[in-house]
Amino acid sequence: MIRRFAEAAPGIAAWFTLLVLVLFSWKLPVWVVFFIVLYDLFWFLKIVYLSFYLRYSFNKMRKYMKIDWSAKLAKEKGEESKKIKHLIILPALHEPYETVFRCLDNLSRMRYRLKDMFVILALEERGGSKDMEVGKKIEEKFGNTFGKFLITMHPDKIPGELAGKGANDTWAAKQAVGKIIDTGAIPRENVIVSTFDIDTIPGHEYFSLLTYKFLTVQKPERSSYQPIPVYTNNFYNVPVFARLVGFSGMFWQIMQQGRPEQNVTFSSHSMPLQALIEVGYWNRGIVSEDSRIFFQCLLHYGGDWKVEPLFYPVYMDAVEGTGFWNALRNLYRQQRRWAWGVENLGYIAEEFTKKTDKKPVPLRQKLFWLWHNFEGKYSWATSSFVIFFFGWLPNILGGDAFQMTIFSYNLPEFTGNIIRVATIGIASSAFLSMFFIPGRSGGVSKKQRLLYLLQWVLTPLTLMAFSGAPALDALTRTVLGGKYRLGFWKTPKSVNAVE
Repeated sequence: MIRRFAEAAPGIAAWFTLLVLVLFSWKLPVWVVFFIVLYDLFWFLKIVYLSFYLRYSFNKMRKYMKIDWSAKLAKEKGEESKKIKHLIILPALHEPYETVFRCLDNLSRMRYRLKDMFVILALEERGGSKDMEVGKKIEEKFGNTFGKFLITMHPDKIPGELAGKGANDTWAAKQAVGKIIDTGAIPRENVIVSTFDIDTIPGHEYFSLLTYKFLTVQKPERSSYQPIPVYTNNFYNVPVFARLVGFSGMFWQIMQQGRPEQNVTFSSHSMPLQALIEVGYWNRGIVSEDSRIFFQCLLHYGGDWKVEPLFYPVYMDAVEGTGFWNALRNLYRQQRRWAWGVENLGYIAEEFTKKTDKKPVPLRQKLFWLWHNFEGKYSWATSSFVIFFFGWLPNILGGDAFQMTIFSYNLPEFTGNIIRVATIGIASSAFLSMFFIPGRSGGVSKKQRLLYLLQWVLTPLTLMAFSGAPALDALTRTVLGGKYRLGFWKTPKSVNAVE
């Protein structure tokens, strides 16, 4: 009962807010005016506040990208680093050979000891003979490149499992522990496990940096390690909306690197193998296993768990499709799946209230994570609509009496001024995005760069259509439950790498 109410709460609150704003714009438009003014001011100040984290983390990322981490690791932690092994899990389903090859080829070029990298290509039984054929070709090419290379085949329709990434990752990790780690008498506490989507292209210093962090941070065995996802692998092949959503998600992750106390694991990430085993691996029955593993650790260790920011990029695909409209449909579905992380709110609300023999999570942390999860999903589903749409609604629905007031004249002007000021933030993001545009044969002309800057004028529409709307969709489904709940949807990967 607690779980059901908690996971539905953001959706109920979101719809209550939007419906009340519509009703009050008609019946009590002056009230809506005051609300919109305060809400816009709140978000303006919040954007200014977050922009400092964006700048700080962006500058730190640029600094980290210039460091020779392999040399730094050898110089400062040379002997210690030799005991660290990396277990790399690459789940794949219905992926073309070119996509899988691109991922493995990049791993083979890491500036790290390849003999200490154990690569697991995690296939699905439901992928059939075609996936197995891809796996065999990859094994022929890379089977002797790394310290160990293993192909696992996750059985289909195991009772209690959702057909998704969490179940496949868990199966692959257990197989690797049995066939590589324990068989090789490798201490589990010396193994760092990384799970990467098959489109993930880590920077070449990733594992050197990860190892250095593991050997230098406080409580490395109680930390997850989070890189920055940069969605530019297929930058030139995707619609403008996919680019903008990709950049927006990337900038959010960059900001969160500067606020590790609020960060959770997302998509491709790394963590100690021993901790993964102790918490029971990734959840096999949910969609958002990447963020859930953070809360599993937080609960298991009584609040003694954190995300260590790496300030280092891993390059991934933006959403693509067979055509423009198919790509937009896929983009909507991807964002809806990400917003389905609201299921974590029900999980932690239920677990926080259970009696346990383990060390309990401190009350302050419980309240923080409950609010953080609620407010984050609620704002995701409502803020873009309130800022960019509802500011004009009182003038439309308020009637003649309201339109004769000073509020009717000043509200559009005030809202317009706020949006114009917010445009400065959008422009700042646009210029920052230029740093991430990948090179291509023939270069990128000034005219093309100008067009990429101008595409940011579509930000309001993009945020409403491909961020707010899918988030509201996901939250609505948690309220309705039953047949409306989401299953795992695999984002189509591109076979086209940047040139």
